Amino acid sequence: MADSASSEEVAVIGNTDITSVESENNLINTMVERGTALLRKMEINVAEAEKRTGKNTVNMQETYTVYLIEIRPAETVPEGGTPATPDTLWRRYSEFELLRTYLLVTYPYIIIPPLPEKRAEFVWHKLSADNLDPDFVERRRVGLENFLLRVASHPVLSNDKIFFLFLTEEKGWRESVLDTGFQDKVDSRLKSLSAMFRVKNPDKRFTALKQYSDELNTVISQLLRVRAKVADRLYGVYKVHGNYGRVFSEWSAIEKEMGDGLQSAGHHMDTYAASIDDILEEEEHYADQLKEYLFYTEAVRSVCRKHELIQYELEMAALDLAHKKQQKEELVTGTVRVFSLKGMTSKLFGQESQEQRESRLAALDQGIQEGEESLKEKNTECQEFVRTAWEDIERFKEQKDKDLREALISYAIMQISMCKKGIQVWSNAKECFNKM
Repeated sequence: MADSASSEEVAVIGNTDITSVESENNLINTMVERGTALLRKMEINVAEAEKRTGKNTVNMQETYTVYLIEIRPAETVPEGGTPATPDTLWRRYSEFELLRTYLLVTYPYIIIPPLPEKRAEFVWHKLSADNLDPDFVERRRVGLENFLLRVASHPVLSNDKIFFLFLTEEKGWRESVLDTGFQDKVDSRLKSLSAMFRVKNPDKRFTALKQYSDELNTVISQLLRVRAKVADRLYGVYKVHGNYGRVFSEWSAIEKEMGDGLQSAGHHMDTYAASIDDILEEEEHYADQLKEYLFYTEAVRSVCRKHELIQYELEMAALDLAHKKQQKEELVTGTVRVFSLKGMTSKLFGQESQEQRESRLAALDQGIQEGEESLKEKNTECQEFVRTAWEDIERFKEQKDKDLREALISYAIMQISMCKKGIQVWSNAKECFNKM
């Protein structure tokens, strides 16, 4: 997949030339920057999928799919030479999920590329929703390869050691992931929800980004639903043309002068009716590109939620420090500005001794010092998160605009090509009728 190329070279899906090779390549990947260090060193492919049967963790028989990952040095092969034999290993979809979860936790400021869907969504009635269906497994294979290339082309993710081991070490990789302790860093959903509703000063940029992500999710979902309805209708229209073929063939049997022309026209109609299966299969690949960005919207929201959590922790640290400073002021001046249990206790049981007061004052000074250090750390963490996250967000925006534009152009070109084929079929039928 990755050619030896200059740092400026970019592979973009949706090349508008309609050659068979380019059309196939268009279905593989959207935007992959070949200039990253990893893709300059190796080519990465998910070459094939294989169905297997075995026992799961609870000792029950199950059928699952594994995917063959091939990597080879990215070197120029002399004309007439033989490419290097690739290193290969098999991975299950669940291992791809584990890798992505690790990346999500380890790089919370990065919009992590999504995996292809686990089960088919937005299907039209003739499309199987079975996750073991060969056509679905093939599209998922393409999606998994795209995921690996997305990660390998990312300026930060491509340098991750665990990702490299995923590509090169079949045994012991899972243990290496778990040994990183990433699972201990996972923010609880309840904690994230609490931050979302209690942040007092949210960053307007992240708020706007989160809203845009929600709206993009809605728009792409609607687009995919419309496309599924159109596919249903289109399938019916094409298949009904097969009735023309049957009628023309039956008619030709009772005609002498017109028989050959009617028979030929019937064959053209049969060919036209049969072509819809390949057309809609190709359409599914373009739908999968839209689905990738549907799933990307959740990755964007994940970054926004992490920022809310960091902002919430910063505000809590500031609130805690202010509370401790107020306690010190009350202790020094002997005045209580707000009702407190401590103040009520003093009135009931008398004032504390000088030693107790000095001990409390020392403890508060220590707490204030620690609070100031904690606030400084949280503030630095928040600023660094915003800086690194926004760098990746800008990179993602550029990628998204190019990918979606090219995908939509390619889809439109495919529709134009399909219409031209329909015109050609009827033109051929017309010639048949003219010869009668």
